[in-house]
Amino acid sequence: MLFRKIKKYIEDIGFTICKNSEQEGFFIVESETDGIHNLIIGVAPPVIIFEQYLFTLQSDNLATFKALLMKNRDIIHGGFALTEDGKKVIFRYTLQAHNIDQNEFDAAINSLSLLLSEYYEQLIAFSKNQTNK
Repeated sequence: MLFRKIKKYIEDIGFTICKNSEQEGFFIVESETDGIHNLIIGVAPPVIIFEQYLFTLQSDNLATFKALLMKNRDIIHGGFALTEDGKKVIFRYTLQAHNIDQNEFDAAINSLSLLLSEYYEQLIAFSKNQTNK
C-alpha cells in the first residue's frame, strides 16, 4: 500500500519513473526540468529515503568537505552525505513513512531541486577540481 502511495506522489508531480521494484522497495526517477536524474527513492518502512548522486571525489579534500558541511546548514530538508566507500557525494533525505502526505513528499523533492538550481556551479567545480589539501 505504501509503495503504491509513493508511486502516486511521484506521478502527481510529473516525474518519470525510470525503474521501480515493489519487491525491492525502490523507484529511480527523473525530471529533466528540475535537473534531477536517477534519483533513488527507497521505500523501506518506517522510512522513505531519497538519494541523489552528485559527484565522485577524486581525493580527500578538506576545502570541499568544509564547503559541503557549511552548505548543509542552509539546506532545509536533507543534506550532503558520502557513500559507504567515502568516494561519492550524494544528497540524502529521510522521511517518516507513517504519516507521509503529498505536501511532505513534495517538500523533499523541492529541497533537492532548489539545491541543484542554486548550488550547481559549485557542485560542478567540486567534481572537476579535486586535489589534496
